Amino acid sequence: MSHVIPDGLVDLFNKKSFAHLATLMPDGRPQVTPVWIEFDGRYVLFNTAVGRQKDRNLVRDGRVALSITDPENPYRYIEVRGHVAERTEEGADAHIEHMAQKYLGTPYPYRQPGERRVLFKIEPESVTGM
Repeated sequence: MSHVIPDGLVDLFNKKSFAHLATLMPDGRPQVTPVWIEFDGRYVLFNTAVGRQKDRNLVRDGRVALSITDPENPYRYIEVRGHVAERTEEGADAHIEHMAQKYLGTPYPYRQPGERRVLFKIEPESVTGM
């Protein structure tokens, strides 16, 4: 188990909780996007298409913040601040299919022609929550 994510909040990653991912635009303004997430015991994982705004932002500046609320109790949440530890296309297609099963119960239905998927692994640096 991660030394950063408290045991009492790890379950938020196993639910159909959406994370709001904050990245930084080139001019320093924040950009926020809802994403599907999971936690592998060390990294917070999410997936996107190559070239989307969050991908471009994170290639340039790997600092992130994520806010995740419990879908059953919106007053229970976790905020994770960290940085990109890895960005890879390897395994990204399988990962988006896994996430679609978790969140939708179906194969991933939103793929666009020519789309390439990328998997991000976020190293948590600080965590707050209740």
